[in-house]
Amino acid sequence: MAALQAEGIACRRGERLLFADIRFALSAGELLLLRGPNGSGKSSLLRLIAGLLPAESGRLLWNGRDVTEQKSDYRNALAFLGHQDSLKPQLTLRDNLAFWADLAGSDADLDAILARVGLSLQADLPAQYLSAGQRRRFGLARLLLQPAPIWLLDEPTTALDAEGVTLALGLIRQHLASGGLALVASHEALDFPGAAILDFVRRG
Repeated sequence: MAALQAEGIACRRGERLLFADIRFALSAGELLLLRGPNGSGKSSLLRLIAGLLPAESGRLLWNGRDVTEQKSDYRNALAFLGHQDSLKPQLTLRDNLAFWADLAGSDADLDAILARVGLSLQADLPAQYLSAGQRRRFGLARLLLQPAPIWLLDEPTTALDAEGVTLALGLIRQHLASGGLALVASHEALDFPGAAILDFVRRG
């Protein structure tokens, strides 16, 4: 049985149908790459799966049950990295991570996580002074606060330098190797041999 399964998912924004009849099945250790032009619905699908947008039709199953029947358990199974950096500009990087850790009920070692994503030197720096790449690394740090089997990643390598891209891909591979699954939207040709691919076409 697939751990995460979509059956005929459709999404509408206003009067525009972004996509319809989306179907996939992902089990532990598997990754689905979402590809397509801007505005084709990749981000909307991730937000829909995260429970942030309603589906026009279809259903989503987690471990064989409709997610609407297990909202709390399903929400706890998700880690979502979207376009927003979710940083409070006046707080230090460490304090920002502490905020998200408290929200997630995580007792993770924050300094160890910041070190893992290459942000130790910026730990006491107010977030407003971070570069775009450092902000993206902070997003990766948030993924590590608490184990979540489902990673939903929207352009995870955006603004990252070569070292940052290697870091991001390495974290995703470790997540898959530990039994997690992931859906990744990206304009980049990410190196995940054997990954399933879902191509989007902009409508209208």
